[in-house]
Amino acid sequence: MRARALVLVTLGYALLLELQLVAAMVFWPEFQKNILSLRVMAAPLPALQEMFDQIAEGGVVPYVTGQHLFKSANTLGTLAAVLFAVGAVAAEAHRGTMEILLARPRSRLRTLSERWIGGLLAVTIPLFLTTATLPWMRHWAGEDLDLYPLMLCALHESIFLSAIFGLTFLLSAVGSNPIKIALWVLFLSTFCFAIYFVKMVTHWSLYRLADVEDFLRINDTLELDWRVCGPLLAFTVLSFALSAIAFRRRVP
Repeated sequence: MRARALVLVTLGYALLLELQLVAAMVFWPEFQKNILSLRVMAAPLPALQEMFDQIAEGGVVPYVTGQHLFKSANTLGTLAAVLFAVGAVAAEAHRGTMEILLARPRSRLRTLSERWIGGLLAVTIPLFLTTATLPWMRHWAGEDLDLYPLMLCALHESIFLSAIFGLTFLLSAVGSNPIKIALWVLFLSTFCFAIYFVKMVTHWSLYRLADVEDFLRINDTLELDWRVCGPLLAFTVLSFALSAIAFRRRVP
């Protein structure tokens, strides 16, 4: 039953990503015509104005990465990462089914690994699948969209979301109240997204690790920035290791 629910929620998440992507591409010609007016309206938010400058200079690539990866993936993806991770262990403790889970004839590491892999794939696969549909929408953009750099951008975003998933999963492995954990992580992520647009503190935002500037750099160099991706991957691996240690010591 848990696997079926995971698949259904994953499909819903993928559908929302795709619908927002289609809407963004359909709107692109109108956006392009009015970008100067939109830039003036964004004057109170320097970070947003910077995005408009990048789009005015770079065209459809910064637009689509900003709409699909920075906006949709960083909001819906963060929500998905939290929801898929928070119930892995804490929900069992909250429902009183932890004893049943631990009584299964399999190792705790295997049980935890299956939930980790399943949740992480549910967060990342829809991102790759929806990004792969972008070249088919080039007739709306009026420009060619190369798949390879876009998939590299999706990989960068997936690594970023994996770190959020790892943090939430670790909190789930040590906690017993999934609602409280989810609220705290979502509050922190919302706060980080909000301060991204505040000039004085924008560089303190975690979302600076996955913004349009990062995606443009990947598009230009055709390489991941391991100064960003390396620490994020290390944190994700560490979070899994700590989750495994915490789960091994849990009692019903």
